[in-house]
Amino acid sequence: MRGFHAAGYAVIATDLVPAPADLPCRVYLEVDLARTVADTAYSADVFGRIRVLLAGQGLAVLVNNAATQVLGGAETLGRDDWRHTLNVNLLAPFFWTQALLPALEQARGSIINISSIHARLTKPGFVAYSTSKAALSGLTRALALDLGGRVRINAIEPAAVATDMLKAGFIGRPKRFRKLKSCHPVGRIGTPEEVAACALWLASDNAAFVHGSCIALDGGIGAVLYDPS
Repeated sequence: MRGFHAAGYAVIATDLVPAPADLPCRVYLEVDLARTVADTAYSADVFGRIRVLLAGQGLAVLVNNAATQVLGGAETLGRDDWRHTLNVNLLAPFFWTQALLPALEQARGSIINISSIHARLTKPGFVAYSTSKAALSGLTRALALDLGGRVRINAIEPAAVATDMLKAGFIGRPKRFRKLKSCHPVGRIGTPEEVAACALWLASDNAAFVHGSCIALDGGIGAVLYDPS
């Protein structure tokens, strides 16, 4: 969001929580993504407000960035876990794309889905999350064919990125955090600014021929073959 704001975009930001005081955006809306999937009246209200804000000018970029991560495996994941994960991580990007497609087409805009390295490579306990991200990358490719040349759509598949959520998971575990960094051939994890820079490039005219791509932003970890010997 900060990267798009700095690049001159009039950002309409959404999140489930109240807006941080220093958030640089034109408009901030508190929105429950899962509810935009499950509640048609609620979604109609949300998308109606966004269309009013656009004032007929079209939408240059839709970034589907929000996600939820419910951990669990074959013995523990329940129906509500799956429903919530798929609603937020997969169905919300589709229905937001569907609802805002006329505005995107008007502006010859593009859609950027933030997928994950878990779409291709995962680990125990991430069954629901990795499935939802694999489906999101698949949705990106399928929609590229469906949309044709009207609106470009691409996905970014980041590996570990230094978000507040990731760092919170390593509080009190500095050795594990150092190991996470060393797992990536570049010797570190990614930054939110690097993800934003990739998204900005995908949204630009310099990427006009990039359509239906799922870009691995992973510091080389996707090329690593673990050999215990």
